[in-house]
Amino acid sequence: MPKDKQSLSRRLKSLSSEFGEDVFSIDNVVLFCKLCEVKVDPERRSSITQHRKTEKHRRAVERKINQKTANSQQLLTNLTSKKSTFNMDLCKAFISANIPLNKLQNTEFRQFLQLYTQKDVPTESTLRKFYLDDCYEEMMKNIRQRVFLKKIWISINETTDAEGRQIANAIIGTLEEDRTGDIFLLNTDALEKTNHSTVCKFFDKSLSILWPDGIKHDDVLLFLSDAAPYMVKCGKSLNALYSKMVHVTCAAHGLHRTAEEVRGQFSTIDKIISNVKNFFKKSPSRVQIFKTHAPNIPLPPEPVITRWGTWLNASIYYCEYYKQICEIVEILDSEDALSIKIAKKNLVKICVKSNLVYIKSNFKVLSDSILKLQRKNMPLAESLDILEKVQVQLQMAQGYDGQKVYKKFETVLNKNSGLKILKQISEIIGGESDNMDDLHEDLTTNDLSFYKFAPITSVDVERSFSIYKNLLTDNRRSFKLENIRKHLLLQCNTVGNQEG
Repeated sequence: MPKDKQSLSRRLKSLSSEFGEDVFSIDNVVLFCKLCEVKVDPERRSSITQHRKTEKHRRAVERKINQKTANSQQLLTNLTSKKSTFNMDLCKAFISANIPLNKLQNTEFRQFLQLYTQKDVPTESTLRKFYLDDCYEEMMKNIRQRVFLKKIWISINETTDAEGRQIANAIIGTLEEDRTGDIFLLNTDALEKTNHSTVCKFFDKSLSILWPDGIKHDDVLLFLSDAAPYMVKCGKSLNALYSKMVHVTCAAHGLHRTAEEVRGQFSTIDKIISNVKNFFKKSPSRVQIFKTHAPNIPLPPEPVITRWGTWLNASIYYCEYYKQICEIVEILDSEDALSIKIAKKNLVKICVKSNLVYIKSNFKVLSDSILKLQRKNMPLAESLDILEKVQVQLQMAQGYDGQKVYKKFETVLNKNSGLKILKQISEIIGGESDNMDDLHEDLTTNDLSFYKFAPITSVDVERSFSIYKNLLTDNRRSFKLENIRKHLLLQCNTVGNQEG
């Protein structure tokens, strides 16, 4: 008699037992490979055998074997955690390197990671939904630990981003008695309006993130900002709550404002710089002419008015290479562009050469000092010494233009009342003065020792805006502000990025 045909459920159970219940599962209808997460045809044994020989299945088996020991150890140390350490580290690595998480959707990239990490690579949505918040909270915990019981300074500035939002960043740093402190981006947010009231709210909100159990008002000793009127008003308002805090407007920004006065005094030089920049910009043919006739000198700089000191650097460039620039511009056809015609007209003016020499001889100190003030790890006394040398150099400048620039520098210094207080504190620390009469009443003798490495510029905020700009590129405009905050904080506070 012929044998009775085995029922499907019994056949599936038999196959599962034969090939391993830890690999294949059944639900009375389907034979399912748990490692590969695919259905396997149970009608033919050859189908199962072929599936087991596939590259995908072999890799899955290898991963299981390699992870067995690691998983058992992880279970012992992470009994309360169900989240993957690999996923957490991968999320932090991508964000700190400014690699969009959607790159994980790339098939070749996923296969590469799986091959060399022997891990199951998560999707973008998995990292964003389940790991981004954890990475952010871990970073905030680290910041709070490193700021615990420390005196701090805070710097706030705002900018308009590509979406037209008024974005404010808050940077904090610890004030140490014997070294420069740690610096962190603390908060990023959009302001409804740009005025002293919204900045004050942002100031308090940022510090409440740092100290969720209550703001430590007496631990805030320094506030850095630009010299905008609403920032000055904000500093005065905040002094009611932060009575020990000294508000200082950025010294490098003050030097830039002085440099802008130089630009205003020499309109002909300004026209030359702007027009030469225009007709070389996005013109490969003219750039090629330049490189052919002057192969040993750099292309004309493209100063950005909002970037500190770049106009002065451009003026110095034209002073050094005036003859070569004139020869190259003369070759170009005036009918090709209006900027060429304007540049030719102004380059031949009698005053140009003497003005360039005058600017380089008397005002180069401004651009050099702006660069020096942007250095990290500088003692307060050294920063103030740079400003004193600028004052001496500008005072020596002869002529009406020099006097006007010096007067602008004096005005900028006189308006910066907080800088005068820091200078007095620096003299006390250095043993050059005993006068403590003009200091805030609440400042104790112990507090003064924490100003030894206090910064006088807000360059760290400007650096954070540069990272923000690189983060919010044209193809990432759908980024929600909440996610931008987390990405930016993780990216700025990564050790490698801080050193950069």
